[in-house]
Amino acid sequence: MSGWDIKPQGVQGQLRVVGVHAGELEKALSALMKDLGEAARSAGTAVAGTAASTRLHGPVAPGQAPLSRAASGPVAAALGEYVTGRQAQLKSMSERIQAAVLGAATATNEYVEGDLDTAKQAQDAAKSVRLDLLKDLRGAK
Repeated sequence: MSGWDIKPQGVQGQLRVVGVHAGELEKALSALMKDLGEAARSAGTAVAGTAASTRLHGPVAPGQAPLSRAASGPVAAALGEYVTGRQAQLKSMSERIQAAVLGAATATNEYVEGDLDTAKQAQDAAKSVRLDLLKDLRGAK
């Protein structure tokens, strides 16, 4: 580890670039989820119009939505399954980006302060996507 030769300004510049791209990715994923929701609501059902909503009876508190709700069709169900199936991948992607950024920033800060052991720990935590360790390392100082 004593052979490290980090240029902190270069790391800072790259982290800014990653931050911009992560923000763009977040916007794209938000738009995707919104569009999938709209597609599911617009897809219709496989039932006649009068059966296209489930009418539930009972008292409704003032200002609350009615108990009736629109039935969802096979397309909406498939879109829901798609989103559910991708949640783990999307979460993993988010965690990897966060770990890479936190790890690089923490390791660089520790390098500047001369604490190469903690810098190595931050680097290793980033590699193994251990956000808990990275947050602990940042909070320890």
